[in-house]
Formats: sequence, C-alpha cells, structure tokens
Amino acid sequence: MTTFVLASASPARLATLRKAGIDPQVVVSGVDEDQLDGLPPIELALQLAQLKCAAVVARDDLPEGAVVLGCDSVLELDGQALGKPDDAADAINRWQAMRGRSGVLHTGHALTDTVTGKTVSKTASTIVHFADVTDAEIAAYVATGEPLYVAGAFTVDGLGGAFVTGIEGCHHNVVGVSLPLVRNLLAEIGHGWTGFWKQG
Repeated sequence: MTTFVLASASPARLATLRKAGIDPQVVVSGVDEDQLDGLPPIELALQLAQLKCAAVVARDDLPEGAVVLGCDSVLELDGQALGKPDDAADAINRWQAMRGRSGVLHTGHALTDTVTGKTVSKTASTIVHFADVTDAEIAAYVATGEPLYVAGAFTVDGLGGAFVTGIEGCHHNVVGVSLPLVRNLLAEIGHGWTGFWKQG
C-alpha cells in the first residue's frame, strides 16, 4: 500500500483530503515562504508547492514508497500575491481592499512518487467574489484570529464563509487543495485516486 504524504501543516487541506477518503501522513516541509517574493502570483504558488514537495521528498524518514503532495495558496488582487497577513492591522487593510470585489485564489500542487522519481505539478485557479462587508464586520472577523493564519486572510469553509458571495472554479481549491487536480496528477504518475481511499 502506497503511503500518501501531505507536505503541508494546513488543517484545512488535511480535513479536505480526509473527507474525500484519503488519510495522509503529514510531514511539514519547513520551507521559508518569503524566499520567492516578487514572482507573479500564479508562479509563486506553484514554485512554493514544488519547494515544499521537494523538501519533504529529500527527508530520509519518509515511509517507503510514498507519494508526496506539496501545496501552497496565494490570493491575487490587483496583480499582487497575498499570502497570510502579517498581523491584525494587515488583515483589516486586506479586507478593506477586497470587500465588494473579486480576487483569484491560486493553489500550486506538486506531486512526487518517491519510487519512480516522477514529479508533476500544476496550479489551479479559482475566482472568489467577496461581499461588501462593513468595517464592524471586518473588525469582528479579524478579532477571531481566523484570517491571520490563511492565504488571502479569508476562509470559505469557516467563519469567513458568509463573506464570500460566490466562486467560479473548484471549491476545494479555495480551501487549499483541488481534489480533481490531485486526482489528475496522480493519474499522470501512474496512480489511481480510489486506490488511496482509506479502508473501513
């Protein structure tokens, strides 16, 4: 049985994969996400995912024959890549800029089969429409702490869900991992999606 390894500390990615029948082993990459500042958002997401995947593949404590998935998400607004906010003030500024507008959530995915060495990677992009939230709503949301730990300073599967009026594209991608894309990438390296479903 091939072990599916998630090279990400994101609880949302882990929960999404588990709900889809896959219970990955989590190995955090420790990659410095600031090292690629200045890249276009779609490229930044992909290269960070590739770095995370490669960092975990290089470890010698992985289970034998593992398949490793690295992911990274950024929100593109006005051509800028927005990762996790620096602090509460930054999160408030972000929301004041985002409200009533749309952004594009890019999630880079990199997948490596440690047996064959095959690596595939691709970015999924989803348009996100934000509600015209009030200053009071923004302050209340930031005070919960939730937006401080996620790319773009929002969630669609948590408290921020009420502030997202619609999405165009893969819903799961906004949470941090596009399940249809991972299925396709697995097929490219010779693995079936359903083969990773946990038993019982």
